Amino acid sequence: MAITKSAKKAIRQNKKRRVRNLAYLDKMRALIKELRSFVEQKNLEAAKKILPKVYGILDKAAKVGVIKKNTASRKKSRMAKFIQSNSPKG
Repeated sequence: MAITKSAKKAIRQNKKRRVRNLAYLDKMRALIKELRSFVEQKNLEAAKKILPKVYGILDKAAKVGVIKKNTASRKKSRMAKFIQSNSPKG
């Protein structure tokens, strides 16, 4: 248990930050899952429509420090590659 005033404040700050960070992570994971399900159902139009939203939430999460910049970059690259590899060739 925290004893000093500053330690108690740090605990309060950590709780607030955790809630905020989890909101970003939950939204990010949900959008990625939705995009993957669209691709697996061969609904590429919907997948391409949702891709900018995925990019946006990944960029925002990286900007506020929930994930690192290169992690966001890697995830964006893999999502685009996943859609491209499942689209009909031609």
